[in-house]
Amino acid sequence: MDPSLLKEREAFLKRAKNQPSVEKRKHKSKPDTSEPSSKRHKVKSQPPKVPTNFDYKTAHGSSQFKFSVLAKIVKYMKVRHQHGDTHPLMIDEILDETNQTDITTKIKHWLLTEALMNNPKIITKEDREGKRFSFRPKLEIRDRKGLLKLLKNYDLHGRGGINIEDVEEAIPDAEKALKQLGEHVIYVVRPNDKKKILFYNDKYCKISLDEDFQKLWRSVPVEGLDDKKIEEYLEKQGIASMQDVASHKVAPIQKRKKGSRKNKTFKKLNDHLDGLLQDYTENPKK
Repeated sequence: MDPSLLKEREAFLKRAKNQPSVEKRKHKSKPDTSEPSSKRHKVKSQPPKVPTNFDYKTAHGSSQFKFSVLAKIVKYMKVRHQHGDTHPLMIDEILDETNQTDITTKIKHWLLTEALMNNPKIITKEDREGKRFSFRPKLEIRDRKGLLKLLKNYDLHGRGGINIEDVEEAIPDAEKALKQLGEHVIYVVRPNDKKKILFYNDKYCKISLDEDFQKLWRSVPVEGLDDKKIEEYLEKQGIASMQDVASHKVAPIQKRKKGSRKNKTFKKLNDHLDGLLQDYTENPKK
């Protein structure tokens, strides 16, 4: 071997010894044998955490939230009508005035196509710009004159009275209008729910009665008396006006007893034999 090459080899080894290098080994992680191999590579999927202050009742898109939006709109349209603002509004104007501009497009579409159009308290009108909505009161009246005309119509056709709540819903400043009507209106409190009912006060039906007759009328107690006792009392007083209107007893209809059909049919079948039997009894030798 060439001696020069040997010298170069020895010099290389010396340099290598003078510059030592430290090699870092990678530690291999030992597999966990306690779990099966199918579960080692699977990542556990955790459900999304729901915040503690989340309210399902006010969540956008829920049915309760949708109907709360509708109820707020109907209530606002009613108050607006009672203040005299009867011109219709578009859906964006209604949402802006009720501070509900943050609703979703789904709920807005539901209000336009179903909720407001099918609501009995809302009138829908459509023009070139789109659909407009206004409030529909139960009574189609707008002022004091309309109310008086309606009360006269009710009185003429015997339709009874009008609930004061319906009047307050229809007429702006209804309390002032009722004060202006004055004696033309009679108030009657309904006993079951204590609500006021309005009737037309027809002055032509007023009858002036003598005070003596009123005292006599009020002095006769008729509570707990039936028609028979009232009739006896009137007879004692010499009044016989109830004789014509007294209830007449109707005798019960007696059902006829059905006869046996066998005898009738036998007679009908033997009618043609009567002559032969009579001849035979008279002349039996024939």
